[in-house]
Amino acid sequence: MKLIKLLSILLILYIYGCKSPEKQSANPAESPGSEKIALLPSWNEGPAKQQIMEFVRKATTEGDSGFIPVSQRIAVFDNDGTLWAEKPVYFQLLFAIDRVKDLADEHPEWQNEQPFKAILENDMETLSQIGHKELFKIIMATHSDTTAEEFRNIVNDWMAKARHPKTDRPFTEMVYQPMLELIDYLKAHDFKTYIVSGGGIEFMRAWVEDVYGTPPSHVIGSSIKSAFAVQEGKPVIKRLPDMEFLDDKEGKPVAINRFIGKVPVFAAGNSDGDLQMLQYSAGKVPSLQLYVHHTDSIRECAYDRESKVGKLDKGLDMAREKGWVVVDMAKDWDKVFMWEE
Repeated sequence: MKLIKLLSILLILYIYGCKSPEKQSANPAESPGSEKIALLPSWNEGPAKQQIMEFVRKATTEGDSGFIPVSQRIAVFDNDGTLWAEKPVYFQLLFAIDRVKDLADEHPEWQNEQPFKAILENDMETLSQIGHKELFKIIMATHSDTTAEEFRNIVNDWMAKARHPKTDRPFTEMVYQPMLELIDYLKAHDFKTYIVSGGGIEFMRAWVEDVYGTPPSHVIGSSIKSAFAVQEGKPVIKRLPDMEFLDDKEGKPVAINRFIGKVPVFAAGNSDGDLQMLQYSAGKVPSLQLYVHHTDSIRECAYDRESKVGKLDKGLDMAREKGWVVVDMAKDWDKVFMWEE
């Protein structure tokens, strides 16, 4: 299973930091003005910002060849590595590891059962060698056998106290300020924005509205199976220990068609896992496709073709071939995170 294979690679990466290629420096620009939504203040002046603003100008100008009716203004965003950071590993994996530790007292058998024993002993060497079967145990033990409401509360409790292993910041502060501004900018021009991510749909729905201003109904993600039940006289949705849908690569366009029912005219991602979503969007004319390229080894991390997390290889080549917007994080963003000076 693709999700399990991906997460098995990520476990060993948890103990490593970011790759540090050649040192890069930001290219700050003078403040373009005071109106946040209209001027994208954390974006430096340059081709990327100009292409975005020109696309929106045309899309909202009746009579222009690039005009897009309001009913067709659908924008989709990947989450990990596009809206918030994804290094050293996807944050949901860190949640799963912490969840095993939280549940350990209820499962004394885990002290001698792999892969739980390795997690409880912080034995990353053993974890890096586990197979799909063992990793599936971790996912199901931490993401199922609760109601949907209980799981959302568990996620919110974790988000309130968990900290990023490198910055010691809450994960809700590891959000890219320029992308928050971009979402607001599109909304201000009557675009409906959706998050389309390989991450768990219920994991994201717990906090996206507070962090991105995106309603839970506008979140599409990977999911485990669920079922209706009556529990102690109360109707609930039970989360079951089995995968239902992986929202990654070819799955993203399928999910967009299933849950939105319209082809997006704006699509943003950061990895090859988003390539098919951007290709799907490019079928609409006019439309805009955007890749966030992680080039900043100082303020964040620099990675692309060789990375195990957020690999951008085929997508980078296609973006350059098709003329898609490639956002150079080091050059195009005056600020990466909201807490930067």
